[in-house]
Amino acid sequence: MLHDVKIADFQIGDVIEGFYILKDASAKTTANGRPYLQCQISDCSGFISAYYWDYPGPIGAAEIGHVVKVRGEVTSYRGGPQFTGHRIRLATEKDEYDRSVLVPTAPIDPVERMEEIRRLVQSMEDADYRRICEVMLERHGEVFQSIPAAKTVHHSFVSGLLMHTSNMLRTADFLSGVYAEIIDRSLLLAGTLLHDFAKREEFLFSELGLATNYSVKGQLLGHLVMGAQEVSELASELGVPEEKSVLLQHMLLSHHGQPEFGAAVVPMCAEAELLSEIDLIDSRMEIYAENLSEIPVGSFTNRIFALEKKIYRHKSEENT
Repeated sequence: MLHDVKIADFQIGDVIEGFYILKDASAKTTANGRPYLQCQISDCSGFISAYYWDYPGPIGAAEIGHVVKVRGEVTSYRGGPQFTGHRIRLATEKDEYDRSVLVPTAPIDPVERMEEIRRLVQSMEDADYRRICEVMLERHGEVFQSIPAAKTVHHSFVSGLLMHTSNMLRTADFLSGVYAEIIDRSLLLAGTLLHDFAKREEFLFSELGLATNYSVKGQLLGHLVMGAQEVSELASELGVPEEKSVLLQHMLLSHHGQPEFGAAVVPMCAEAELLSEIDLIDSRMEIYAENLSEIPVGSFTNRIFALEKKIYRHKSEENT
């Protein structure tokens, strides 16, 4: 039996015991009524789907984001690895493990990304949008720099929101030049920076800094509405003209594109349309990156819920 192997180093046939983060968990029942746990375990190197058959509990969704001790075997399913678990329990204070090798962290330099964001804010020609962004960074910059962007779907690691937003700002800055005749660059950059700021209130976070569940306000209002509310209040405090305030609120309320994807309203100005597309691009590319890293070249993933399809990892010069 192997102990505390990094998930990236799991090999088919390995029998492993160790400490990992419970990234996701759902108690389910087979067609013939037998209970099982479908989950994901993760560390700083990646994650793997895990199944505990004939498992009635107690581990479940309430333990997401916590450290668990597991034992099981790495098996093969449709060409990729999965973990068939034998035992699982919450880690206790008496257990000894290294948290630094468990917590997944964005592969970026947070300080450099924050400096890059501040330079972009300073480059905004519109003083009203620039001031709103400056104050929001003053209020929430520390939290913004550290929290994940999501619970499980994409950028669900420490500093994930910073990585997601800074990636989007790079794209927004470039596209504002491509479509300069119809895009207000300052409005687009401001909406891009602030579009997910309210996720700090939308989620509950574990002691490891990972999003574990939605807060009451997160479920009743959501980050789009909470973000627009704060922008409205701040714009009023700063004396920003109402039209600018409303446009920026519209950016936040519409950035999910369509109501079926969580948008409060559909995008109705060019900057809002572009923001929703940039958000979709970066979130989907991260979903590709996270899932393709788990399968060998020349194979397909299982169906990915967030994409509503399976995806293929092809051979290229970069991964040969």
